[in-house]
Amino acid sequence: MAVPGAHRLEAAGLSLWLLPGRAVWWPAAGTLFVADLHFGKAATFRRAGLAVPEGTTADNLARLTHLLGSTGAHQLVFLGDLLHARSGRGDALWRALGDWRGAHAAVRMVLVRGNHDRHAGDPPAALGVAMVEEPWAPLPSAPLLGCHHPHRVAGNLVLAGHLHPTVNVWGGARDSLRLPCFVHTDGQLLLPAFGAFTGSAPTRWPQAAQCFAIADERVLEVPSARRGV
Repeated sequence: MAVPGAHRLEAAGLSLWLLPGRAVWWPAAGTLFVADLHFGKAATFRRAGLAVPEGTTADNLARLTHLLGSTGAHQLVFLGDLLHARSGRGDALWRALGDWRGAHAAVRMVLVRGNHDRHAGDPPAALGVAMVEEPWAPLPSAPLLGCHHPHRVAGNLVLAGHLHPTVNVWGGARDSLRLPCFVHTDGQLLLPAFGAFTGSAPTRWPQAAQCFAIADERVLEVPSARRGV
């Protein structure tokens, strides 16, 4: 099923939908991919004495719920960095995640471990999230691999996160706007960070790369002539 504002991408013989909700939808496998949620990051900053907003966990979970409902996905894959740091783990986080997981008990959930996950530790087994290493194949018969770190695997399309990609879109009046984006290049599809409290840095993507910015609840391809740092 198509999602309003989404962009259809044909790659490696697969049909994928880039969603304005910062996710990739693979209808043929009933699978939804997201990357870099960094649960517990705001709590980690607050414990360090920094005044940062509360409510990011609830925001992330509400957005995930919307995506699961709009796609009807029966599998949700986290492409690394589900958790931010060991210091962000706490009872309030586990209660929120546990309640949310219970509301989506029929959905299979998989975490491809990322660098932050290795420091933070695996989530509690009670959450029912399968833990796997990269590269991981959702369907062994299809040329698609789930990873956290971008890299190339010959003959496959690699979905990855880690970089929190953004693109600077230049206007006609010498103004620019930095937007989260998907980047398709060299057998890789990079996903924007899903988390509501994640940083990013502008990147000069190769001219041959396809950049798809998220703007006004739509995913739009940005021509190389409109991109910059």
